[in-house]
Amino acid sequence: MKTNTFVDNAKVMAKGQITIPKDVREVLGVASGDRVSFIVEGNTVRIVNSAVYAMQVLQSEMAGEAERAGLTSEEDIMALVTELRSEDTGA
Repeated sequence: MKTNTFVDNAKVMAKGQITIPKDVREVLGVASGDRVSFIVEGNTVRIVNSAVYAMQVLQSEMAGEAERAGLTSEEDIMALVTELRSEDTGA
């Protein structure tokens, strides 16, 4: 797996604001109006796309839940979906 490693810089303005360099915005997949998260680990800070980070956190928290609920096969999942749909329609 090839990693995209590079260094870029930004100047901190009087109010603590910076402009995220274009190449960094492209890597993060963010545009005007999008949100970013700062993850602080000791004296290191990572900047990530907030939407992507939220999905990663959710996936991590949900890991193993299907098995704990007894959903161990595709058939189990389809049966649950069918049951929930029938409850929703009142059938």
